[in-house]
Amino acid sequence: MAPLTRSRAAEGGVPTPLMAEYYAQRVSAGLIIAEATQICAEGQGYEGTPGIYTGPQIAGWELLTHAVHTCGGRIFLQLWHVGRISHTSLQPGGRAPVAPSALRAKAQTFIGGRYVDVSEPRALEGNEIPEIVEAYVLATRNALWAGFDGVEVHAANGYLIDQFLRDGSNMRTDEYGGSIENRARFLAEIVQGVIAEAGEDRVGVRIAPVSAVNDAHDSQPEKLFTHVVEVLDRLKPAYLHVIEGQTEGPRDFDPSFDFAALRKQFHGTYIANNGYTVELAAESIAAGTADLVAFGRPFIANPDLVERFRAHAPLGSTDATTLYGGGAKGYTDYPALSDTRCHVTSGIA
Repeated sequence: MAPLTRSRAAEGGVPTPLMAEYYAQRVSAGLIIAEATQICAEGQGYEGTPGIYTGPQIAGWELLTHAVHTCGGRIFLQLWHVGRISHTSLQPGGRAPVAPSALRAKAQTFIGGRYVDVSEPRALEGNEIPEIVEAYVLATRNALWAGFDGVEVHAANGYLIDQFLRDGSNMRTDEYGGSIENRARFLAEIVQGVIAEAGEDRVGVRIAPVSAVNDAHDSQPEKLFTHVVEVLDRLKPAYLHVIEGQTEGPRDFDPSFDFAALRKQFHGTYIANNGYTVELAAESIAAGTADLVAFGRPFIANPDLVERFRAHAPLGSTDATTLYGGGAKGYTDYPALSDTRCHVTSGIA
């Protein structure tokens, strides 16, 4: 199950018992990659998203991982810093969001139940970058303490790490800007630090080479991500999770990009994602173009998605009005084919 932002966290970014129920309902996925979770207060870009940097947040996640494990699942936490995809109203002290460079994104965020334009960011000072790397390491430690089986470094979708990678958002002239090697340095330092904390087998990385979401663009995406995957292959995370195409868009968004070549480059587990049907997933695994396939949005309205695939049953449809924020409606109340799912009460299975 791919990460899905649902904006159901309580005040202070604290995970709730309702979130525990939601994930426990979906344990048949095998491996759940939990929603993007900010590593620090400055990393938040949308209302209602959870964090992993305070005691109450860690305690909330501990109830959730206990529920998932008791129901027989495994769960990684996706580590997130949104960078410039934020708004001053979400930042500590109303300050400007941070980014590689002071370039405002052509993007929106979700505040007060509506979409608003993101704020203009400020460029990170060189001495601030190691602090963010350390925040990823501390978030990893907190995630493992909370009972997660591992973490996924979110380096996709135009958020902070992706902003450093791409020449459309990174105009720096120091060791973190300019050449592809320099622009990939931030990601490499984060993954190296996270692996040192958790171990190779408990770390994954997600990338989206051609997705233009959140104003992400680069003049040479194939050259850039060939280097990125070379770096990651040397660092040896357990898996590489690749959005093959435009996020929430067609798989052939850029048919000139050779995802098969990336798969051959990376010698760990390759998780493919984006617009797969169960038939295409089976074909890809049989052909060796993917080791695993992640499904995202189909899991929203189909908590028993795996069982529906096995039974060749029709899939339920998602209520788009309840995707972000709110309570149980459109979150934990989607029906299953049969009442054999594991149920939880108050976050405890």
